[in-house]
Amino acid sequence: MSEQTTALDELRTLLKTGKFVKGSRRTIKMLKMGKLKMVVVASTLRQDLKEDILYYAKLGKVPVYEFPGSGYDLGTMMGRPHMVSALGVLDMGASKLDNYAKRWD
Repeated sequence: MSEQTTALDELRTLLKTGKFVKGSRRTIKMLKMGKLKMVVVASTLRQDLKEDILYYAKLGKVPVYEFPGSGYDLGTMMGRPHMVSALGVLDMGASKLDNYAKRWD
């Protein structure tokens, strides 16, 4: 199994068993408050929002996973009929997605 497939399986597990907030604005807000354990961003996230999320994630040493698909793909994976560009993870549940995320050491 490839690393990409395994990461997507872990993301599905996170969506089923974990707790998260949807949307870039809510994700940035929670990053500022220091409540997130991880962030997932879509590859098509607007550059200015991506820079803000990466900046606050780096400050808080929060790992970031870049989802390889678009915001529409991420929304579909979540069972939503609209685009979801960012997820802020409050609780990982049974997922090990943080093993595939970019870390700030």
